Amino acid sequence: MEELSVKSKIIKSVYFSQKDGRLRICFKNGEERLFEGVPSSEAYAMAVAPSPGHYYLDRIRTRFRRLAA
Repeated sequence: MEELSVKSKIIKSVYFSQKDGRLRICFKNGEERLFEGVPSSEAYAMAVAPSPGHYYLDRIRTRFRRLAA
């Protein structure tokens, strides 16, 4: 997995695998979320969004399948 640099109030780090479309989001409160089937365009768009946290809430959380992390 490749680490994507993010500047966010709620997200600590983001990791993305182009091989299988898995996106791991590590939050500053210690929680982690793992999603599958995420296109690279969505992962990179979240990383550079003005608010990666809002992008996650609006575009990632409800659109992609969450795996047990």
